[in-house]
Amino acid sequence: MIQEKGTISINTENIFPIIKKFLYSDHEIFLRELVSNAVDASQKLKRLASLGHYGKETGELKVRVAVDAAAKTITISDNGIGMTAEEIKKYINQVAFSGATEFMEKFKEAKDANEIIGRFGLGFYSAFMVAEKVEIQTLSYQDGSAPARWICDGSTEFEITEGNRTERGTDVILYINSESEEFLEEQRIGSILDKYAKFLPVPVQFGTREESVEDGVDEEGKTKYKQVTVDNIINNTNPIWTKVPSDLKDEDYLSFYRELYPFSEEPLFWIHLNVDYP
Repeated sequence: MIQEKGTISINTENIFPIIKKFLYSDHEIFLRELVSNAVDASQKLKRLASLGHYGKETGELKVRVAVDAAAKTITISDNGIGMTAEEIKKYINQVAFSGATEFMEKFKEAKDANEIIGRFGLGFYSAFMVAEKVEIQTLSYQDGSAPARWICDGSTEFEITEGNRTERGTDVILYINSESEEFLEEQRIGSILDKYAKFLPVPVQFGTREESVEDGVDEEGKTKYKQVTVDNIINNTNPIWTKVPSDLKDEDYLSFYRELYPFSEEPLFWIHLNVDYP
């Protein structure tokens, strides 16, 4: 049974207050970073499979975002490569900073929080801008791996124990603090995903939606339809720039415009394509 407690490898105990204080003005980017990490985990598994290093079926790779307002949690899940307990210690606990003074000096050069996040590899730890506690439940793709659970309350203390995940992948569970409860609103999360995840290469699911599908024909031979509940995939994994230009039609350009500007009535750029606006 896995059970370990320790401290995260940083050279100052003030790193979390620094993250919360100086990145707070742009704290919605926590979701961008965590979804991006989940996408990376999915793509890494796909790459391993293509190289012959993973012989099992990958299944449908997907990232899921779920909000539980009652429990005050946001969960970002994937079925990518997952992690072992040792990998958690290597990639999560070892935040390499040379000290608060140097950190602050470098911070002065950064123009905004986005630059800081990228420069210092703080993607995962941006979760603590909105969460009082973060939990990881993960199971590695490697045969014989045991599920692992990591939990931290925003201090430098962490705990690793045996996890409860039974399928390959990772859940990152954020226990939202009282100052950030706006992120427990589905509309708020939906708008952030629409802003940052619209064209990510792995499907990102946020809730479900109703869809009308064909359901045979009626007595007059007319097509019947029924409502079914399907996953709400918020992104286009095959955007227009990934296609061969010669294969594109006018409708493809119009559809892309509608994705970018769903509330616009007239695509002004259509004029520049030298085609008639339908």
